[in-house]
Amino acid sequence: MTSSHGRGPLHLAAAVDQPGAYDAGPYVELTRLAERGGLDFVTLDDTFARPGPDAPAVLSRVAPATQRVGLVPTLTTTHTEPFHIQATVATLDWVSRGRAGWRIDVSTTEGEARLFGRRHSAPLDALWQEAGEVADVAAKLWDSWEDGAEIRHVPTGRFLDRDKLHHVDFTGAAFSVRGPSLAPRPPQGHPVRVVDATEGHARSTAARHADVALVRVVSPAQARTVRDRLRADAAGAGRDPNSLLVLVSLLIDLGDGEHAAEPGHGGGGPRQTAQGPLYRGGPVDLADLIASWYKDGAADGFHLVPVEPRRDLERLVNGTVALLQHRGLFRTFYPGSTLREHLGLTRPANQYAGGAV
Repeated sequence: MTSSHGRGPLHLAAAVDQPGAYDAGPYVELTRLAERGGLDFVTLDDTFARPGPDAPAVLSRVAPATQRVGLVPTLTTTHTEPFHIQATVATLDWVSRGRAGWRIDVSTTEGEARLFGRRHSAPLDALWQEAGEVADVAAKLWDSWEDGAEIRHVPTGRFLDRDKLHHVDFTGAAFSVRGPSLAPRPPQGHPVRVVDATEGHARSTAARHADVALVRVVSPAQARTVRDRLRADAAGAGRDPNSLLVLVSLLIDLGDGEHAAEPGHGGGGPRQTAQGPLYRGGPVDLADLIASWYKDGAADGFHLVPVEPRRDLERLVNGTVALLQHRGLFRTFYPGSTLREHLGLTRPANQYAGGAV
C-alpha cells in the first residue's frame, strides 16, 4: 500500500505497559484493542532495574489470544546470554506465527549488574557495541537452520537434513557462540528488530541492525534530522536505507476531551518532560499532529506510549486511528499475517544457504 502522498504507508504502534499488572489478562485486553485499530505492533518494556513481569513470557501468552498485531518485547543484551535471547525471540515468532519483534536495549546501572554478579556496569558505548554484536549473532543463529532443514520423515527416522544446519562460531568482545540454534529458523526468517535511537550511542547499532528505529523528539525538524542521519548511516553500513523505518515515540495523555484543553499544547505539538516528549490533548488534535508530521516527511509513523494505559489506548484507537482511517491515511485491515508484512519489510535470505558456512 502506498499513501496518496507518494510515501510508504503510515505505521502506528503502541506500548501496552501497565505498571503493577502481573496477570496476563490486562495485557491481552490492551493488545486486542490495538489489533482492533490495525496497529502494526505493540511493545512491552522489560528491565532489570524495576519490578515487573517477564515481557517475552507475557507476550507469548498474548499471542494465541490475538491474530495479526505484532508483539515486541524488550530484551536487554547486557547480562543476558545471546543464545538465550535469540531462542526466546525465535520461540515468540513461532508461537505467534510470524508476529514477533525484539526491542533491543542495554542495562546501564551497577544495581542491575549486582543482580548477576558476573561483571560491573560498563560505559554506554561499550554496552551498545555489545548490543550490536548480539544482534549480529542472533541473525546468524536464526539462519543456522536453513528453511526446510526439518525433514520429520517417520519411516527412516530422519528428523533433520544435517547439510542444512550450520555452526556459527562467533566471537565478540564479551562472549562467544558456536551454535547452531536449538530452534528452527523463525517464520519471519529474522524477527523484527527495534532500537530506540534517540541517544547517540544507540544510533550505530540501529543503523546497522534495526528494522525499526524509535526516536523521541518534539518537532518534525528534529525527527527529519535524526531520520536522515540514521538512513545515511544505514547506507554507509551497506544497507538499503529504505529498509530502516523511523517512528517518532511520544508519551500521550488523551485525558483532555476531543481537543486540547491547553491552547497550543495539543495542537502545538509535544513538550519535553523528564519522562520524554509528551503530547497532551485530545484524539482529534493527535490525529492532526500525526497527519501533519507524516505528510511533512518527518517520520514513517509513530510509537505511542499511553500515560493512562486503558483510557488513552481506547481514545487512540476509537478516536485518533478511526479519524486517520477516515481520512485515508491509515489502513483499515492488515495486508498480511506477519509483522514484516505489516511493515512492508521483505523476509531476509538465509546467509548460509547455498553452501556458505
